[in-house]
Amino acid sequence: MTDERSNAGNAGMSPEAWEEWFADKHITTEDRAAYADADDTWPEYSLGSNSRPREGVPAGSITVRQHTSSVAYPGIERDYRVYVPAQYDGSEPASLIVFLDGLEYLAGDFRANVVLDNLIAEGEIPLTLAVFIEAGKTGPGYPIFGGADNRSIEFDSIDDTWTRFLIEELLPDAVGELNVSTKPRDHVIVGFSSGGNASFTAAWHRPDFFGNVITHCGSFVDIRGGHNHAPQVRRNPRKPIRMWLQSGRRDARVVFGDLAIANQDMAAALEYRYYDHQFVFGEGGHTLRHGGSVFPRTIRWIWRDHQSATGTY
Repeated sequence: MTDERSNAGNAGMSPEAWEEWFADKHITTEDRAAYADADDTWPEYSLGSNSRPREGVPAGSITVRQHTSSVAYPGIERDYRVYVPAQYDGSEPASLIVFLDGLEYLAGDFRANVVLDNLIAEGEIPLTLAVFIEAGKTGPGYPIFGGADNRSIEFDSIDDTWTRFLIEELLPDAVGELNVSTKPRDHVIVGFSSGGNASFTAAWHRPDFFGNVITHCGSFVDIRGGHNHAPQVRRNPRKPIRMWLQSGRRDARVVFGDLAIANQDMAAALEYRYYDHQFVFGEGGHTLRHGGSVFPRTIRWIWRDHQSATGTY
Protein backbone atom coordinates (compact mmCIF):
# COMPACT_ATOMS: atom_id res chain seq x y z
CA MET A 1 0.00 0.00 0.00
CA THR A 2 0.98 3.63 -0.25
CA ASP A 3 -0.38 7.12 0.07
CA GLU A 4 -0.30 7.45 -3.78
CA ARG A 5 -0.56 11.23 -3.41
CA SER A 6 0.96 14.17 -5.17
CA ASN A 7 1.94 15.75 -1.84
CA ALA A 8 2.98 12.53 -0.15
CA GLY A 9 6.23 14.15 0.99
CA ASN A 10 4.37 16.60 3.21
CA ALA A 11 3.17 15.80 6.71
CA GLY A 12 -0.59 15.62 6.87
CA MET A 13 -3.26 16.18 4.24
CA SER A 14 -6.24 18.45 4.05
CA PRO A 15 -9.73 16.90 3.96
CA GLU A 16 -9.95 18.00 0.32
CA ALA A 17 -6.70 16.20 -0.54
CA TRP A 18 -7.92 13.04 1.16
CA GLU A 19 -11.17 13.12 -0.83
CA GLU A 20 -9.21 13.52 -4.07
CA TRP A 21 -7.09 10.49 -3.18
CA PHE A 22 -10.15 8.40 -2.37
CA ALA A 23 -12.07 9.52 -5.47
CA ASP A 24 -11.13 6.71 -7.89
CA LYS A 25 -10.86 3.95 -5.31
CA HIS A 26 -13.39 1.60 -3.74
CA ILE A 27 -12.37 2.16 -0.13
CA THR A 28 -14.83 1.53 2.69
CA THR A 29 -15.67 4.13 5.31
CA GLU A 30 -13.73 2.10 7.87
CA ASP A 31 -10.57 2.05 5.76
CA ARG A 32 -10.90 5.74 4.93
CA ALA A 33 -10.88 6.47 8.64
CA ALA A 34 -7.92 4.12 9.15
CA TYR A 35 -5.81 5.88 6.51
CA ALA A 36 -6.66 9.29 7.91
CA ASP A 37 -5.70 8.16 11.42
CA ALA A 38 -2.40 6.79 10.11
CA ASP A 39 -1.46 10.12 8.49
CA ASP A 40 1.23 11.73 10.63
CA THR A 41 -0.19 15.12 11.47
CA TRP A 42 1.39 14.87 14.95
CA PRO A 43 4.96 16.21 15.12
CA GLU A 44 6.63 13.31 16.94
CA TYR A 45 9.43 13.10 14.41
CA SER A 46 11.50 15.67 12.58
CA LEU A 47 14.63 15.73 10.47
CA GLY A 48 18.02 16.37 12.04
CA SER A 49 21.11 18.16 10.79
CA ASN A 50 22.24 15.26 8.61
CA SER A 51 19.05 15.70 6.56
CA ARG A 52 19.59 19.40 5.86
CA PRO A 53 21.94 20.94 3.27
CA ARG A 54 25.24 22.02 4.80
CA GLU A 55 27.47 24.86 3.73
CA GLY A 56 30.55 23.50 2.04
CA VAL A 57 29.07 20.08 1.26
CA PRO A 58 28.71 19.60 -2.50
CA ALA A 59 25.37 18.33 -3.74
CA GLY A 60 25.23 15.29 -5.96
CA SER A 61 23.56 15.47 -9.35
CA ILE A 62 20.11 14.00 -10.05
CA THR A 63 19.13 13.05 -13.60
CA VAL A 64 15.54 12.23 -14.58
CA ARG A 65 15.07 9.35 -17.00
CA GLN A 66 12.29 7.17 -18.42
CA HIS A 67 12.16 3.42 -18.92
CA THR A 68 9.82 1.13 -20.83
CA SER A 69 9.88 -2.54 -19.86
CA SER A 70 10.26 -5.03 -22.68
CA VAL A 71 10.24 -8.34 -20.80
CA ALA A 72 8.92 -8.38 -17.23
CA TYR A 73 6.10 -5.82 -17.74
CA PRO A 74 5.88 -5.37 -21.52
CA GLY A 75 5.13 -1.79 -22.55
CA ILE A 76 4.86 -0.43 -18.99
CA GLU A 77 6.52 2.97 -18.65
CA ARG A 78 7.99 4.58 -15.55
CA ASP A 79 10.20 7.46 -14.49
CA TYR A 80 13.35 7.05 -12.45
CA ARG A 81 16.15 9.29 -11.22
CA VAL A 82 19.86 8.65 -10.88
CA TYR A 83 21.84 10.33 -8.11
CA VAL A 84 25.61 10.64 -8.55
CA PRO A 85 27.58 12.10 -5.62
CA ALA A 86 29.88 15.02 -6.32
CA GLN A 87 32.87 12.93 -5.23
CA TYR A 88 32.31 10.23 -7.86
CA ASP A 89 35.01 10.12 -10.56
CA GLY A 90 34.76 6.51 -11.68
CA SER A 91 38.14 5.54 -10.31
CA GLU A 92 36.71 3.08 -7.79
CA PRO A 93 33.54 0.97 -7.63
CA ALA A 94 30.74 2.82 -5.85
CA SER A 95 28.09 1.29 -3.64
CA LEU A 96 24.47 1.37 -4.83
CA ILE A 97 21.22 2.17 -3.05
CA VAL A 98 17.85 1.70 -4.77
CA PHE A 99 14.75 3.55 -3.54
CA LEU A 100 11.28 2.42 -4.60
CA ASP A 101 8.72 5.24 -4.81
CA GLY A 102 11.72 7.45 -5.34
CA LEU A 103 9.91 10.80 -5.30
CA GLU A 104 8.68 10.16 -1.76
CA TYR A 105 12.26 9.55 -0.64
CA LEU A 106 13.41 12.79 -2.26
CA ALA A 107 10.57 14.80 -0.71
CA GLY A 108 10.58 16.93 2.41
CA ASP A 109 9.92 14.21 4.98
CA PHE A 110 13.01 12.25 3.95
CA ARG A 111 15.52 14.09 1.73
CA ALA A 112 17.54 10.97 0.99
CA ASN A 113 19.84 12.78 -1.44
CA VAL A 114 20.76 15.36 1.20
CA VAL A 115 21.56 12.60 3.71
CA LEU A 116 23.77 10.90 1.13
CA ASP A 117 25.51 14.21 0.35
CA ASN A 118 26.33 14.80 4.01
CA LEU A 119 27.34 11.29 5.07
CA ILE A 120 29.47 10.67 1.98
CA ALA A 121 31.25 14.00 2.51
CA GLU A 122 31.96 13.04 6.13
CA GLY A 123 33.20 9.58 5.14
CA GLU A 124 30.55 7.96 7.34
CA ILE A 125 29.22 5.79 4.50
CA PRO A 126 30.95 4.59 1.35
CA LEU A 127 30.81 6.47 -1.95
CA THR A 128 27.26 5.67 -3.07
CA LEU A 129 25.19 6.01 -6.22
CA ALA A 130 21.40 5.98 -5.89
CA VAL A 131 18.51 5.12 -8.19
CA PHE A 132 15.05 6.47 -7.30
CA ILE A 133 12.42 4.36 -9.08
CA GLU A 134 8.70 4.98 -9.60
CA ALA A 135 6.08 2.28 -10.12
CA GLY A 136 4.71 1.56 -13.58
CA LYS A 137 2.32 4.24 -14.78
CA THR A 138 -0.48 1.99 -16.04
CA GLY A 139 -1.97 -1.20 -14.63
CA PRO A 140 -4.91 -2.76 -12.80
CA GLY A 141 -4.42 -0.97 -9.49
CA TYR A 142 -4.96 -2.69 -6.14
CA PRO A 143 -7.22 -5.60 -5.28
CA ILE A 144 -10.44 -4.28 -3.69
CA PHE A 145 -9.24 -0.65 -3.74
CA GLY A 146 -8.78 -0.35 -7.51
CA GLY A 147 -6.71 2.39 -9.13
CA ALA A 148 -5.00 2.66 -12.51
CA ASP A 149 -1.26 2.04 -12.05
CA ASN A 150 0.94 -1.06 -11.93
CA ARG A 151 2.25 -0.52 -8.42
CA SER A 152 0.47 -3.38 -6.69
CA ILE A 153 1.34 -5.89 -9.40
CA GLU A 154 5.00 -4.92 -9.11
CA PHE A 155 5.40 -4.25 -5.40
CA ASP A 156 2.93 -6.58 -3.68
CA SER A 157 3.55 -9.75 -5.69
CA ILE A 158 6.14 -12.06 -4.14
CA ASP A 159 7.35 -14.01 -7.16
CA ASP A 160 10.65 -13.06 -8.82
CA THR A 161 9.25 -10.92 -11.66
CA TRP A 162 10.01 -7.57 -9.99
CA THR A 163 13.46 -8.78 -8.96
CA ARG A 164 14.31 -9.83 -12.51
CA PHE A 165 13.01 -6.53 -13.85
CA LEU A 166 15.30 -4.56 -11.57
CA ILE A 167 18.43 -6.61 -12.10
CA GLU A 168 18.05 -7.46 -15.79
CA GLU A 169 16.21 -4.47 -17.24
CA LEU A 170 16.15 -1.23 -15.28
CA LEU A 171 19.39 -1.12 -13.32
CA PRO A 172 21.60 -1.92 -16.33
CA ASP A 173 20.05 1.10 -18.06
CA ALA A 174 20.35 3.28 -14.97
CA VAL A 175 23.95 2.59 -13.94
CA GLY A 176 25.38 0.60 -16.85
CA GLU A 177 28.02 3.23 -17.69
CA LEU A 178 28.96 3.89 -14.07
CA ASN A 179 31.54 2.03 -12.01
CA VAL A 180 29.33 0.15 -9.54
CA SER A 181 30.42 -2.53 -7.12
CA THR A 182 29.13 -6.02 -7.89
CA LYS A 183 29.24 -7.13 -4.25
CA PRO A 184 25.85 -7.71 -2.58
CA ARG A 185 27.09 -6.12 0.66
CA ASP A 186 27.48 -2.89 -1.33
CA HIS A 187 23.85 -2.92 -2.55
CA VAL A 188 20.88 -1.65 -0.53
CA ILE A 189 17.22 -1.64 -1.56
CA VAL A 190 14.74 0.62 0.25
CA GLY A 191 10.96 0.83 0.17
CA PHE A 192 7.89 2.25 1.90
CA SER A 193 4.60 0.38 2.35
CA SER A 194 4.14 -1.92 -0.67
CA GLY A 195 7.61 -0.79 -1.73
CA GLY A 196 8.92 -2.25 1.53
CA ASN A 197 7.38 -5.57 0.61
CA ALA A 198 8.97 -5.34 -2.84
CA SER A 199 12.37 -4.53 -1.36
CA PHE A 200 12.36 -7.62 0.82
CA THR A 201 11.03 -9.71 -2.09
CA ALA A 202 13.97 -8.60 -4.26
CA ALA A 203 16.54 -9.53 -1.63
CA TRP A 204 14.78 -12.80 -0.79
CA HIS A 205 15.01 -13.97 -4.40
CA ARG A 206 18.46 -12.51 -5.09
CA PRO A 207 20.54 -12.14 -1.93
CA ASP A 208 23.54 -12.53 -4.23
CA PHE A 209 22.65 -9.06 -5.58
CA PHE A 210 20.82 -7.23 -2.78
CA GLY A 211 22.59 -7.88 0.51
CA ASN A 212 20.82 -5.13 2.48
CA VAL A 213 17.17 -4.14 2.90
CA ILE A 214 15.52 -1.11 4.53
CA THR A 215 11.73 -1.08 4.90
CA HIS A 216 9.45 1.65 6.21
CA CYS A 217 5.93 0.53 7.20
CA GLY A 218 6.36 -2.51 4.98
CA SER A 219 3.10 -4.01 3.68
CA PHE A 220 3.76 -7.58 4.79
CA VAL A 221 0.01 -8.19 4.65
CA ASP A 222 -2.54 -10.08 2.55
CA ILE A 223 -2.55 -8.09 -0.71
CA ARG A 224 -0.73 -10.29 -3.22
CA GLY A 225 1.16 -12.57 -0.85
CA GLY A 226 3.23 -10.33 1.43
CA HIS A 227 1.80 -12.06 4.52
CA ASN A 228 3.76 -15.15 3.45
CA HIS A 229 7.18 -13.54 3.90
CA ALA A 230 7.41 -14.09 7.67
CA PRO A 231 6.54 -17.81 7.43
CA GLN A 232 9.05 -18.18 4.60
CA VAL A 233 11.75 -16.63 6.74
CA ARG A 234 10.98 -19.02 9.59
CA ARG A 235 10.89 -22.16 7.43
CA ASN A 236 13.99 -21.61 5.30
CA PRO A 237 17.70 -21.50 6.10
CA ARG A 238 19.00 -18.02 6.87
CA LYS A 239 19.98 -16.02 3.80
CA PRO A 240 22.84 -13.46 3.72
CA ILE A 241 20.54 -10.45 4.13
CA ARG A 242 20.96 -7.55 6.57
CA MET A 243 17.68 -5.75 7.27
CA TRP A 244 16.36 -2.63 9.02
CA LEU A 245 12.58 -2.41 9.56
CA GLN A 246 10.56 0.55 10.82
CA SER A 247 6.88 0.76 11.74
CA GLY A 248 4.76 2.48 14.36
CA ARG A 249 1.82 2.13 16.68
CA ARG A 250 -0.45 4.10 14.31
CA ASP A 251 0.57 2.24 11.16
CA ALA A 252 -2.31 1.39 8.81
CA ARG A 253 -4.97 -1.10 9.92
CA VAL A 254 -7.07 -1.82 6.85
CA VAL A 255 -8.85 -4.62 4.99
CA PHE A 256 -5.54 -6.21 3.92
CA GLY A 257 -4.28 -6.48 7.51
CA ASP A 258 -2.68 -4.64 10.41
CA LEU A 259 0.69 -3.35 9.28
CA ALA A 260 1.96 -2.71 12.80
CA ILE A 261 1.36 -6.35 13.72
CA ALA A 262 2.69 -7.57 10.35
CA ASN A 263 5.98 -5.73 10.89
CA GLN A 264 6.26 -7.12 14.42
CA ASP A 265 5.69 -10.60 13.03
CA MET A 266 8.33 -10.06 10.34
CA ALA A 267 10.84 -8.86 12.92
CA ALA A 268 10.07 -11.88 15.11
CA ALA A 269 10.68 -14.20 12.16
CA LEU A 270 14.05 -12.55 11.47
CA GLU A 271 14.91 -12.94 15.15
CA TYR A 272 13.92 -16.61 15.03
CA ARG A 273 16.37 -17.26 12.18
CA TYR A 274 19.12 -15.08 13.69
CA TYR A 275 19.18 -12.54 10.87
CA ASP A 276 21.34 -9.45 11.29
CA HIS A 277 18.49 -6.97 11.68
CA GLN A 278 17.13 -3.96 13.54
CA PHE A 279 13.45 -3.27 14.19
CA VAL A 280 12.51 0.29 15.13
CA PHE A 281 8.92 0.61 16.35
CA GLY A 282 7.63 4.03 17.35
CA GLU A 283 4.51 6.16 17.65
CA GLY A 284 4.18 7.08 13.99
CA GLY A 285 1.61 6.23 11.36
CA HIS A 286 1.78 5.11 7.75
CA THR A 287 4.19 7.77 6.49
CA LEU A 288 7.93 8.36 6.10
CA ARG A 289 8.21 10.87 8.95
CA HIS A 290 9.73 8.43 11.46
CA GLY A 291 11.78 6.63 8.82
CA GLY A 292 13.15 9.93 7.56
CA SER A 293 14.12 11.10 11.02
CA VAL A 294 16.24 8.00 11.63
CA PHE A 295 17.55 7.44 8.09
CA PRO A 296 21.07 8.77 8.79
CA ARG A 297 21.33 6.28 11.67
CA THR A 298 19.79 3.57 9.52
CA ILE A 299 22.29 3.84 6.68
CA ARG A 300 25.21 4.08 9.09
CA TRP A 301 24.03 0.86 10.72
CA ILE A 302 23.64 -0.91 7.37
CA TRP A 303 27.24 -0.06 6.44
CA ARG A 304 28.64 -0.01 9.97
CA ASP A 305 31.41 -2.47 9.09
CA HIS A 306 32.06 -1.34 5.52
CA GLN A 307 35.77 -0.91 4.81
CA SER A 308 35.15 2.46 3.12
CA ALA A 309 33.28 3.99 6.06
CA THR A 310 34.71 5.50 9.23
CA GLY A 311 32.70 3.22 11.51
CA THR A 312 30.99 5.98 13.47
CA TYR A 313 27.77 4.06 14.18
